[in-house]
Amino acid sequence: MGVPIYIKIHNSIRRKVEQGEWKIGSRLPSERKLSVQFGVSRMTLRQAIQTLADEGILEQRVGSGTFVSNQKVQEKMSGITSFTDIMISQGKEPSSKTISYHTLEPSLSEMEKLKINQDDKVLRMERIRYGDDIPICFEVATIPRKFIRGLSKKDVTNSLYGALEHKKSLIPTKAKQTVSAKLASEQISDYLDIKKGDPILLLRQVTSFQNNQPFEYVRTQYVGERFEFYLEK
Repeated sequence: MGVPIYIKIHNSIRRKVEQGEWKIGSRLPSERKLSVQFGVSRMTLRQAIQTLADEGILEQRVGSGTFVSNQKVQEKMSGITSFTDIMISQGKEPSSKTISYHTLEPSLSEMEKLKINQDDKVLRMERIRYGDDIPICFEVATIPRKFIRGLSKKDVTNSLYGALEHKKSLIPTKAKQTVSAKLASEQISDYLDIKKGDPILLLRQVTSFQNNQPFEYVRTQYVGERFEFYLEK
């Protein structure tokens, strides 16, 4: 499968930001203008914009438009965030509903985060994660295909870290994480059974093996009232 149209738009907008055509803090043209410029529907454009917002490159402000994000203060968190392990430690039964599961060419952001090339295929999966059948978060995970060859879809969706360790002797050891606040979009509110505009915690995480090779790039949106992060120093 080739590069989806929204990823091509994602790449084009990111290049404009990187090349300084759209500077930090500047407002992007309207959805109407951008959809005409790229020759796509507003729905496809919004998917590209939302992906960039989830990655922290763009910022959507209700009633004002979409802006190139300013750099944010980052707080270091210790440990690797595994949803399955977190739910079990809280005495909850983890489960997932897979929304999409496809092998694709990586976007520019995915190549950068995972240190891979355009020729390296990736698995991109979207899923809703539950604790005791209550939706906790919506997750988009990207994994280079080379690391999960031989693993079944069930292995990957049930417990990726466990499958990597027990079936391929690959142990996740490091994670770089950033957390920011945002408001739930209409799509996310439907997925997580909340209201549009409710508070969301967005976690972006790149997880690596012991040799510092990143193998997973995840963008996860947690329901603010159902989940919290804490730091231990």
